[in-house]
Amino acid sequence: MTKPILQMKQIHIRYGSHHVIKGVDINVFAGEIACLLGASGCGKTSLLRSIAGFEKLSQGRIQIRDHMVNDESMTIPPEQRHVGMVFQDFALFPHLDVNHNIAFGLSRLNNNEKNQRVDELLEMIGMNDIGDKFPHQLSGGQQQRVALARALAPKPDLLLMDEPFSGLDVELREQLASEIRNIIKQEGITAILVTHDQNEAFAMADKIGLLHEGHIVQWGSPYNLYHQPATRYAANFIGQGVIIPGQIIDQNTINTDLGLIHGKVPCGCRLNCAVEVLIRPDDLIHDDESACQLEIVNKVFRGAEFLYTLKINDSYSVLCLAPSHHDHPLNSYLGISLDMSHIVVFNCAQHG
Repeated sequence: MTKPILQMKQIHIRYGSHHVIKGVDINVFAGEIACLLGASGCGKTSLLRSIAGFEKLSQGRIQIRDHMVNDESMTIPPEQRHVGMVFQDFALFPHLDVNHNIAFGLSRLNNNEKNQRVDELLEMIGMNDIGDKFPHQLSGGQQQRVALARALAPKPDLLLMDEPFSGLDVELREQLASEIRNIIKQEGITAILVTHDQNEAFAMADKIGLLHEGHIVQWGSPYNLYHQPATRYAANFIGQGVIIPGQIIDQNTINTDLGLIHGKVPCGCRLNCAVEVLIRPDDLIHDDESACQLEIVNKVFRGAEFLYTLKINDSYSVLCLAPSHHDHPLNSYLGISLDMSHIVVFNCAQHG
């Protein structure tokens, strides 16, 4: 297998007695966009800053390409790591126009080479006609593209992005995430994104590391994180799932209050073993002819869809997405059938 661009081994970060990162291992390969995803305070930004050289390690080592940049005995300063950084607040130089902002890290090139590289990047970000404008004359989305172009200009070994869309409105964030992914892929750059927003992570990343309490609880593709969560925490954090109890009937059947669910059950589960089953909105299909009718206790209009909250019993409710031309009133009943192509089951004897 190709050697990783970034290797992080047994990374620990402490602030006094507070242990923020606890033994994290990460490999990111050439051309991959990886994402560190997690709730506020989970340590993801500290981990990103340690790669850039802004955060001191308590233990572990970091290697970028063939260069050791951190271990127990040495730390290479940020400016020698050949890493680009896109900050949360863009951090553009207000006194420089767009051309000079992008060219800032190109001091080793002559003027013709600088101008050519700036023109390449302006075309790539679709902003050929604004090179003479200043940051305060740009929209938030335009500033973000310029910040990306400036970070990409020196062709870094690694691009780091710290919550780059947090200051933008929701619609623009998703659109920009997709655009920036395409630009990074076009440049062939290896990148790491930090975000708390799973939609951004899904839109941009090839691999996602889900952090919780200083640990990576799962590392994998967005598809696998959604459809094959490794722990209860991952199942609860990703998507809008609800975990309901069930009981093993045979090796391929689970009895629940939603009816019988068919699929492979976890290893170690015996007949009549208690389990928990993850039910996501896309597992439930609106079906007026179904014998399973659940009371609508809440509904949210989302334009093309309604998100219905359906009561199973006094203890559990589930979510169902239905096309918005099926407008059912609160406290009426919605027929549903199950379409669980990716069954996720947790053995009640196990935790995580």
